Amino acid sequence: MPRVLLIDDDRRLANLLGRYLEKYGLTLESAARPSSGLARLARGGIDLVILDVMLPETDGFDVCRTIRAESDVPVIMLTARGEVMDRVVGLELGADDYLPKPFEPRELVARIQRILKRADPHQRQVGVLQYERLRIDTQLRSAALDGKPLELTAMEYRLLELLARRPGKTFGRDEILNVLRGVDAELYSRSVDILVSRLRQKLRPAEFIKTVRNSGYYFVGKRA
Repeated sequence: MPRVLLIDDDRRLANLLGRYLEKYGLTLESAARPSSGLARLARGGIDLVILDVMLPETDGFDVCRTIRAESDVPVIMLTARGEVMDRVVGLELGADDYLPKPFEPRELVARIQRILKRADPHQRQVGVLQYERLRIDTQLRSAALDGKPLELTAMEYRLLELLARRPGKTFGRDEILNVLRGVDAELYSRSVDILVSRLRQKLRPAEFIKTVRNSGYYFVGKRA
């Protein structure tokens, strides 16, 4: 049974979510403080983290930064009032998804299920994409540049695989968002630029992703 860690000081929310997620085969653990949440995550066995932005001790952005320095566990951030800048900052720090408060529990479950499905080895396409210096293992959902593993978030990996499967094809921002997130792409098209920028940084010094002005992005590289 997948295990989800909620880092949020709202104990009422933790109790409600715990009962609700159980109906969908998910076990919820909760931590009211970032320090206890990070300590629980360090012990292992957590499949996904739900992280509130507003926390005691420090904010959720600092916690996300700490998580990303040590783990590639998927992170869904809860942002107050749906603030756009909260979403942008969360994506820049490596969050895989975000959900504004208040939210419908069923929507949260749908997002959790989608992320966990992407991480499920039984749902992965078997095969390796080899492009000169870049190797993408679609079974392990991992990538390596010049033989060195790349530390990619779930969403960064999915973006890389999406582009690399069809080199030369230009993917528009809306198209990318529809594939990766299944939300209103027009509202959040800025997040695609953030993801591409983050991915490019991790692929340096190689340049596999090119920009088509006012159109989108495409992957370049010869299959080895």
